[in-house]
Order: sequence, then structure tokens, then C-alpha cells
Amino acid sequence: MTELAIETRGLSKQFGDLTAVSGLDLEIPRGEIYGFLGPNGSGKTTAIRMLCGLLTPSAGDISVLGLEIPRDAEQLRRRIGYMTQKFSLYDDLSVSENMHFMARIYGMARSAARDRVSQLLDRYSLGSMRGRLAGAMSGGQRQRLALAVATLHQPDLLILDEPTSAVDPENRRDFWEKLFDLIDEGATVLVSTHYMDEAERCHQLAILETGHLRKHGAPQDLMEALAGRVIEIEGADLRQVKERLLRIDGVQSAAQQGLHLRILMAENGHTGDAAISRLHQELAGEELRIHVGKPSLEDVFVACTRGEVR
Repeated sequence: MTELAIETRGLSKQFGDLTAVSGLDLEIPRGEIYGFLGPNGSGKTTAIRMLCGLLTPSAGDISVLGLEIPRDAEQLRRRIGYMTQKFSLYDDLSVSENMHFMARIYGMARSAARDRVSQLLDRYSLGSMRGRLAGAMSGGQRQRLALAVATLHQPDLLILDEPTSAVDPENRRDFWEKLFDLIDEGATVLVSTHYMDEAERCHQLAILETGHLRKHGAPQDLMEALAGRVIEIEGADLRQVKERLLRIDGVQSAAQQGLHLRILMAENGHTGDAAISRLHQELAGEELRIHVGKPSLEDVFVACTRGEVR
């Protein structure tokens, strides 16, 4: 059996009358990148904080790296790296000063810290700016510094809470390449995101909405499960066509993408050729080209978060 880095059963968290996470069951294998995908307010950050031992669950059980959380949270902190969405290092310290200060927090010996800082400055292309104040760095540079600090002590598990929300696409791509380097070195990565292209890079995904787990699995498997339900329509007056589509029973969503409409059919409705025939009937009088489309992760996300699996 695959060894698990994280396992939860019935994990829940309430803040007064608000249920932020509800009955979350997770099995996250070691040596993979596991993604939390969901909109703001879906419970991603709350779940992450409970897994780190920073929040006490209202109910449920948590095992992380074989440790019981929150009971063993202090032991766990020496074995994980945690990178928050908001840059949390010291703006008035230089790159090198931030790294050496955090090495002391991690309890690293001075000589080991010196070697490790030098190694990471090179790995994350920070050597030329080792004396620059963190507050004077660009978003991409600060992101690389935060990742370097989070991996200073070579953690077994790296937890990243929307780490690329403030950087451009090129820096996001380079960041993910660094994550796969860490996987090759034996680490496990848990990352939350609301970017579909990032979620597609994960080995496995959990799609969260309003604190509930809606779907989970490998991105490709989740997309293949929608085979036949995605229909594309090309033609004139697409905005008017969209309004007609949304009144048709069995159409779960319709959105314009460039010169075509992308339609998601409901789970228990018509699919494939039957869906195309149905739409031709409903849209009679319109000169349209209608064909089956290839499902995307965005289609999976829409299917999961519009009442279908509640």
C-alpha cells in the first residue's frame, strides 16, 4: 500500500455558526504534489492550518507524517515547511539575514546553516541579491526567498497556501519546476490554489467548496469522467444563444470563450450525440455548429461547485 503523508477522518472546523470545514476525509500519499482547489472561502486555508497544528479541529482525526495532530504539533513543526499566501518574512532584513535568522529558528548549527544558505541562494537564483532588503524585492523574487526559507531545514512535507497569487505566469511556471525538484528529492507537497493550470500539474487534487470535499482524484481522471458532457457551439449572436441555452433543462452551465460557447450538460442528462441532437432541436432557427468538446479542469470545477454533487 502507498504510504500516506497525511490522513484525516471527519475533519471539521466551526467558528460560531459558520462551518469552515465539514467532515473532510483525506489520504495524501508521500512523494507527490497534492492540490487543494477551490474558490475563496472554500475552506482551503482553514484545513491547512489544522493540518499544521495551528488550529484545533472541532471534530475529526488528523495524522501527518505519522504524528497525531494537534497533540504532536510541536514535533511536526520541525518536519514541515510552511509558506503562507502573504509574504511573512522581514522586509527590513536582507535576503541573507532573513535566511540566517530563520535557520536559527529551525535550530540549525551555524556551520550547517552557512552551507545550506549558500546552497539555496544558488538554487533559487538569489545569490546576486543576498544583500538586498526583502522589502525591495519584486513579487517573484520574494516568492523564491519564501520558498528557500521554507525548505532551509529540508522538511519531509512542504505546505504552500496559494503561494503564486502575486506573481506573473513565468515566475509561476519556474516555481512549479522547483516543486518537482523537491519531489525528486523525496519531499511531499501540499499546495492550495485557485489557478486551473496549476491544479492540473498536481498528481492528485481535492476540490473544495464551502468546506466540503466535492471531488478528488488525479486531474486527468477527473476530466475523463466528464466525457460527453462538454459541448462547444460556434456561430453568430452567441450572447443571445447563451441566454436561450441557460433556459434549457439539462444545461448546467454556458460560458463564452472567444468565438465559441462552452456548454456543460448535467450529470444525469443527455451526453455526446444525444446532447447535440437535443441542442439542435432547442436552438432551431439558429445557424450553429455544435460538437462535443474535450473536458478541462475548469469544467470539472464547475460541475463540482454548482450543486451537482451536494
